[in-house]
Amino acid sequence: SGLRQNTVIVLWGDHGWKLGEHGEWCKHSNVENDTNAPLLLSVPGMKQAGRHTRALVEFVDIYPTLAEVAGLPLPGHLEGTSFKPLFDNPQRAWKSAAFSQYPRQKKVMGYSMRTNRYRFTVWVSHQNREKVEAMELYDHQTDPQENTNIASLPANEALVERLMTQWKQGWQGAKPAKG
Repeated sequence: SGLRQNTVIVLWGDHGWKLGEHGEWCKHSNVENDTNAPLLLSVPGMKQAGRHTRALVEFVDIYPTLAEVAGLPLPGHLEGTSFKPLFDNPQRAWKSAAFSQYPRQKKVMGYSMRTNRYRFTVWVSHQNREKVEAMELYDHQTDPQENTNIASLPANEALVERLMTQWKQGWQGAKPAKG
């Protein structure tokens, strides 16, 4: 029918489901298998059609990406970043982190940051948002299932400090470099 020549297709899925992993059932937490989701795009004229990227993108990036490929203007208040540059170069440097959050027992909010290598989660009190109750750190090179929290190991003190600084910069600090 020729529709593929002028149709953008987006397929993304719900986040994961735990069947007892991390002592949990269901899918609501800050671990990788709850926050990682499939995302596929097909855009007419893609130079690298059929390729995949390991770049970190987030659901908030879908709207700006679709608007850019459709030639629509973007409102200034968006938190997402168009990942259209990845269509031409899937291996290019991209966001330094992706962010998610989910509460635990209505007492603390878990703010999680996923970098190419680490997942870093900071648990903040609902009563005092300046009070960090706990931290979690997982190294995906050595622990892709996120089974061993290494945040409190003395050998990781500098790493935790560096990730905390990056986490405090938030999504604005994780944006990809222009160009």
